[in-house]
Amino acid sequence: MSLLADLLSTVFERRLMPWAAVPGDGRTLREMCADLLDRTGEVTGQSTARQILDLHATLGDDQKLAFYRHLATDLGVDTGALRAALDAYEAGQNRDSYGALMAASEPPRQELIRRLNRAPGGTGALVKMRADLLRLGRKDPELSALDLDFQHLFASWFNRGFLVLRPISWESPAHILEKIIQYEAVHAIDSWEDLRRRLEPGDRRCFAFFHPAMPDEPLIFVEVALTRKVPGSVQALLAEDRAPMAAPEADTAVFYSISNCQAGLAGISFGNSLIKQVAADLARELPGLTTFVTLSPIPGLMRWMRDQGLAAEAEVEDDMAMRRLAARYLTEAKRDDGLPLDPVARFHLGNGAQVHQVHARADLSKNGQAQSGGVMVNYLYALPRIAQNHERFVTTHAVAASSEIRTLSKAADLTPA
Repeated sequence: MSLLADLLSTVFERRLMPWAAVPGDGRTLREMCADLLDRTGEVTGQSTARQILDLHATLGDDQKLAFYRHLATDLGVDTGALRAALDAYEAGQNRDSYGALMAASEPPRQELIRRLNRAPGGTGALVKMRADLLRLGRKDPELSALDLDFQHLFASWFNRGFLVLRPISWESPAHILEKIIQYEAVHAIDSWEDLRRRLEPGDRRCFAFFHPAMPDEPLIFVEVALTRKVPGSVQALLAEDRAPMAAPEADTAVFYSISNCQAGLAGISFGNSLIKQVAADLARELPGLTTFVTLSPIPGLMRWMRDQGLAAEAEVEDDMAMRRLAARYLTEAKRDDGLPLDPVARFHLGNGAQVHQVHARADLSKNGQAQSGGVMVNYLYALPRIAQNHERFVTTHAVAASSEIRTLSKAADLTPA
């Protein structure tokens, strides 16, 4: 019966997981992963790693889920070995017992991911693999630990020390420019001419973080407008007929679009480093810049207003009412954990910015109207106060805001329509 059970199990696995067979190789994907963990030779290990990654890229969604469940269930922590290692460490804390504890506490799938990363192009392939994992397994608690392993490794591989800041200009390679168009997530780039207007004039800048292992893939990028005074409308910044100005004449740098490019790096923070680095570089390049602000969307405003019973058309048409409600939402609307309800607010306040000004009719696009009734917000990055604001936000969730925003917030009428 045991032989028959093993045979049926093998047939079952190969029929339900057709991804398992490697053309011209004969090994299943499961067997290749086991071989990769057992190998010590670098050349043969890289070859096997590349085979695994290439095969994974051809799988259907059901097949990928089966593979992820194998990693999650069969290559997890050996709790018995971990318990024994902890007992040994408690009995005698030394280098050997600590090393054994560390080894036992790490699931084999983490080492598998490391070895897959050694293959040519492995880093990018693993980022795509995690994107698939997030897409397919977000609601599957069985796969949450596997995602934590990816996050743990990516946080080390993509830390700021490895990232390269590169300016993006109209002279950048075409394949990079195509990806800027593709990845723009805030204000869609409609054409190559639209992209030219954002990159070519002397009062426009764009910067992106790259990783040496993915030199042709931006991780995150920010678009910057150099202006006089703080702007209150994205239409004015992106107008086709606007008159460019000489960069040295500007006194304000406006971060008007920040786009994360890699779905597989969700939860790995780059934006805070990007904004601070760009602000510092621009301040050195253009000493006349005295103000660094964003012009940001407020994606949760209309949803919050509906929840408060405030989304009547009359409210949306009243500019002052909308500014007051936006100020109240940004300063007072909180999640259960005490952090701001708005995701963009959490990002910028966590970086040490303050809520500076709000503007009605600032984004007349369909998406801007649907998310925030057209209201946009400036987050001010006052370089001398960034560290203080960040510390207060992290420790007490305090929202740094200008006196104008505080006044508007207090005047907001939350009486349901």
